[in-house]
Amino acid sequence: MIAAYLAALGGAFAVGLVMASANPVLTALAADTIATLAIFAFSMVLSNSSVYDPYWSVAPPVVALYWMQPLPAAGGPAARHALVLWLVVAWAVRLTYNWACGWPGLHHEDWRYVELRAKAKLPYWLVSLGAIHSFPTLQVFLACLPLYAALALGRAPWGALDWLALVVTAGAIAIETIADEQLRAFNRSKQPGEICARGLWAYSRHPNYFGELAFWWGLWLFGLAAHPAWAWTVVGPIAMTFLFLFASIPMLEERSMARRPGYAEHTRHVSKLVPWPPRG
Repeated sequence: MIAAYLAALGGAFAVGLVMASANPVLTALAADTIATLAIFAFSMVLSNSSVYDPYWSVAPPVVALYWMQPLPAAGGPAARHALVLWLVVAWAVRLTYNWACGWPGLHHEDWRYVELRAKAKLPYWLVSLGAIHSFPTLQVFLACLPLYAALALGRAPWGALDWLALVVTAGAIAIETIADEQLRAFNRSKQPGEICARGLWAYSRHPNYFGELAFWWGLWLFGLAAHPAWAWTVVGPIAMTFLFLFASIPMLEERSMARRPGYAEHTRHVSKLVPWPPRG
């Protein structure tokens, strides 16, 4: 895995050198694409699409560092720069750590990829390249676009919208952290078919996903505060929201329905995404 990600970073760095005079957004997209193809090559050689799993969290801080422009040592824009970068790195380290804690090794492949492999009507390499590698990379890149507004373009002074962005983004990381730790503790002692309904999981069936989506919306708020003309980058968090609501969550819900007899009843009482007091 380390070799795969070093190769991906090397490919991205080479693209950056070749396209040094090009538009930074297009350069980052090209580097992101080359890095994704490098990870895809390793996943095919190892016959395991889970090689891609950490990419979701390790790519954004690299993109953020590439886009970051120097600013005066003090003032609102400098404070925004420092906080946005710190939040992205904190999110990336936490999410990568969470992946590492639950990753048993290269002998294991995520159940979603196993199902895609079994059901694929096209050659699996094409499914893997499109659905597992390229599509998520594009989703994350779109969601990262507000970082360019916040770190490269914006010179607006710190304001109320920045405070809101800070609360949303930091709160999102905290929610994800708490939810993942609660789920990890539950998994250590759960009985077959048992449903996690402890802590945040008593108020949302997917509080970790709620935190993940809130993080991307928080970054968009930072971009909006820094450079309002780039409000159109809302396409990123919107696309991310659609991904979770219409792909990730339905797949998990279907699996839980099949594996946990009481899950249908659980869905009638507990909110799907937004933490909310249980019904009934």
